Amino acid sequence: MRIAGRARPAGGTARRPLSAVTRLDRLADAILADTGRRALHPDGHWQRSPNDPALDAALLLPPLRGLLSAGDPRTRATLRAYTAHLTDGYYAYRFRHDDRPLSKAEGAFLLCGFVTALAEHQQGHEIDAYRWFERNRAACGAPGLFAEEYDVALRRLLGNLPQAFVHALMLEASARLAHPTATARTQPRPM
Repeated sequence: MRIAGRARPAGGTARRPLSAVTRLDRLADAILADTGRRALHPDGHWQRSPNDPALDAALLLPPLRGLLSAGDPRTRATLRAYTAHLTDGYYAYRFRHDDRPLSKAEGAFLLCGFVTALAEHQQGHEIDAYRWFERNRAACGAPGLFAEEYDVALRRLLGNLPQAFVHALMLEASARLAHPTATARTQPRPM
């Protein structure tokens, strides 16, 4: 016998269907588990893909958007690896193009600098978060507009101008940094 288009389970009672939210939560958990098995670098940080062990600034976003907790060891390891390998002087780069110095391959990506400020803030590294924020906030043009990239050596804007995504992240970072995290530290973290 069928009830509302579904087969009745043995025992005569119908099971309630899972809510859409529950189904999506389970799907997200399954995707995260699979990604954790296939795209976790041996050093414990996330990598670009199962076949590409490189780092990428986009790997900082899942914890900021709620997929992972700030306390997840993979979150912390990814932030440490990213700041060690893809940043220079509180300027952030998307990914490593080749063996050239980061600033020779492309300009610093201001969006990545604000994402790094948010990631440091989420970890409770308030002083570092402010340093990231202020360094990248200062890289705007005379009318206060941000471009996509910033040439650190020549101190000039590169790429699309204005860049709406950079402005959006700058506003988000300024709002979040106005409220210290519960785990805020008053000293910068050791490098």
